[in-house]
Amino acid sequence: MESDPRVLVVAATDDRAGPLCQGLDALGWRTVTAHSIQAAAATLRDLPLEAAVVEADGLADDVVARLREAALPRRLPVIVIGADEAADADLTMSQTPHPAQAALRLEQLHRAAIAQEEFNLRQATFAARGVALKTDAGVESRPRILAAGAPDRRFLALSNALTERGAEVVAAPTPYTAFDYLHESAFDAAVLWGAEDHAPALSIASGMKRNTRLYHIPLVLYLRGTGEINLSELYNRGLADVATAETSEDETAERVLGLARTHRRDQAVRRALDGVRASGLMDPSTGLFTPELFAAHLAKLALGARARKRPMSACVLRVAETEAVRHARAGGWLDRAMPQIGAMVSRLVRVEDTAARLAPEVFALALPATPGPAARLAAERIAAVIGCTAFDAGPDRSPFVVEFDVGVAELGSEESPAALLERASMDLARHIETS
Repeated sequence: MESDPRVLVVAATDDRAGPLCQGLDALGWRTVTAHSIQAAAATLRDLPLEAAVVEADGLADDVVARLREAALPRRLPVIVIGADEAADADLTMSQTPHPAQAALRLEQLHRAAIAQEEFNLRQATFAARGVALKTDAGVESRPRILAAGAPDRRFLALSNALTERGAEVVAAPTPYTAFDYLHESAFDAAVLWGAEDHAPALSIASGMKRNTRLYHIPLVLYLRGTGEINLSELYNRGLADVATAETSEDETAERVLGLARTHRRDQAVRRALDGVRASGLMDPSTGLFTPELFAAHLAKLALGARARKRPMSACVLRVAETEAVRHARAGGWLDRAMPQIGAMVSRLVRVEDTAARLAPEVFALALPATPGPAARLAAERIAAVIGCTAFDAGPDRSPFVVEFDVGVAELGSEESPAALLERASMDLARHIETS
């Protein structure tokens, strides 16, 4: 069965847009094409599309604003191709990107739009309880970019372009120095130099995706030449963008800074939530939502999902009953580890996702704009990262690890938030019975 379209492609002709559409379709970003702004606006009103890609040639200057207006109340990310810059566009690219590169940026821009929608709902949830969430602190300060890789003319040119745009660039010639810097201070993005041997760059990416503190830092791979790597193979490696050798240093710098600004806003949201831990609305030991706050916010999320014609899913994660966990629980060591485990869940969820502690060993996630299969994948990834951490089990016993049983449900058309969470719990119970 064919999936619903996700991306609107607006182009006067199919000459350049056609191959991009075919590539995006193959990567799961099914496209629908419009050859005029009128047709594009009608399509946006009829279909719950997630983003738009606009070919600038032959289209009016106000195309971005008109597309966004047609998509309301959804926030619509827009990529403009064939222009040095475009007013109000989320991203401009001078050349048609490789489909895998476009898919990476579409995912990032879509999640950023969802994050803003979610934060507006989150502010309303807290305001109803007399607490204001503010994200102003630190957002406009100088972005910090890690440039990891051996010095090279083009890589140095990119560093200079970033510096000229107000960024602080820290150079790390090896993976070892890169991780030293990453552990010593905070960064808003990292650029990995794809030199003759890609292994160092990809090892940095892999290591960062296994670390709860570095997990969300956007990574950009900057290629040194053509034909040296299959970009499609990078689609699931956790990279936020790939800049090919043909991309100018100025354009790459703008794309890196765009990612850095989004990451900084995300971190500001997390700090805002940390700032209300003592309000009585959050679980003080983990920074997660309490069951009562989660239930109230889940209701707002469900209403928002229906108004915007977006999917929404809920997940329940419960500590799995293993022999190691039973021993740790009996000795009180599991109770000691749970605040740390909960804090890891808080750091690993995407900024637009809401995590709660429902019971001492049970967590719940609400994932806006996420269908059931993608929600399960997100929850299992969180469980896998936590499963890489060993916790103290007391003297004369080896440290123990924690596994999770996961239940997932996607919001039905007429379903209440309570019924959604109940279905996720039932899915978890079925998983336990069959495992």
